[in-house]
Amino acid sequence: MIRLSSQSAARVLVTVITLALVALMFAVPAIASRAVVQDLFTVLTLLVLALNWNMLAGFAGLVSVGQQAFVGIGAYAMFGAVILLGLDPLAGILIGGLAAMAFAVPMAFFAFRLNGAYFAIGTWAIADIARLSAGQWKALGGGTGTSLPKGTTRDMLGVPFVKDMLGISNAAASDAVTYWLALALVIVMLGASFLFLRSRLGLGLQAVRDNVNAARSVGVDPLRLKALVFLLTAFGTGLCGALIFIQITRVTPDAAFSVIDWTAFVIFIVVIGGIGTLPGPILGVIIFYALERLLADYGTLYLIVLGLIGIAIMLFARRGLWGLFSDRTGIDLLPLRHRPPSKPISMAAGSALEPTLGLNRPGGHTNII
Repeated sequence: MIRLSSQSAARVLVTVITLALVALMFAVPAIASRAVVQDLFTVLTLLVLALNWNMLAGFAGLVSVGQQAFVGIGAYAMFGAVILLGLDPLAGILIGGLAAMAFAVPMAFFAFRLNGAYFAIGTWAIADIARLSAGQWKALGGGTGTSLPKGTTRDMLGVPFVKDMLGISNAAASDAVTYWLALALVIVMLGASFLFLRSRLGLGLQAVRDNVNAARSVGVDPLRLKALVFLLTAFGTGLCGALIFIQITRVTPDAAFSVIDWTAFVIFIVVIGGIGTLPGPILGVIIFYALERLLADYGTLYLIVLGLIGIAIMLFARRGLWGLFSDRTGIDLLPLRHRPPSKPISMAAGSALEPTLGLNRPGGHTNII
């Protein structure tokens, strides 16, 4: 008879609850009002942005304050694809992601020459240059922005089918399609992040974050790993930015490149939830949304309370609320630690240690990447 440990039992229970919750969330457009669908869409897109920023800052050690650049470029590329090329908005989402990843190449070329606070300020400055440049794009309204052509979201791929299937209006069907896309993006992001961080590349990335010199001494290429993560998170952030502005249907430079909406709030979500953990951004976005609903009518007091909460958590719970919960209970729902082998491993040449850590090759080390 196999006995499950309390940790294993908790994971089984959480897995069952998670699958039930995902099924329920997919059913939301059929059972809830349009307002609920829109609110959950906002939560999901913020979660996607938080997962991408957490991958950069929490696992790669790249504290960027310029993520709004990728949101804005994704949005403007999507608008350009729809208005100038006549493409479906869903195709425009992919173009937005690719455009953001392409922009990340020159951005990384300059920003990677900086470290620490200089890197953060450098990414912010580059993002502001992108905002000013978008304001010069006359075909998309210049500084005043532009809107999607009338009927674009109504005729978007999948909307007529959803409208007939659920018996709802065109606007509600469009919201349902964008909501499902946001939910799918969250699931893909979580799954891809978990698999990546559990791989040898992920192990190397966390080694770089903790000690660059030590990681380099065992064959990890820090620059290559950081560049890979920077490009991939730019792609994910660009996809999310394009999706957000399909739902909004109007874009302006200030809205698309807003440092408050797309970076400051995202940093708050990750910090209070737990930077460097996967469940942390999920907890953080739930708390952020609850505070927003409770305090939104209090004007500037809302931002003051958010700031005080962020400071308190940084002082008394350095690993965020999820880190505090995990430390107190021992529960780790998405464990990223690589456990040592349960049996002693022979140090003879060609032993099982070589494929595990790659330390048995000539020269004393081998490349992880």
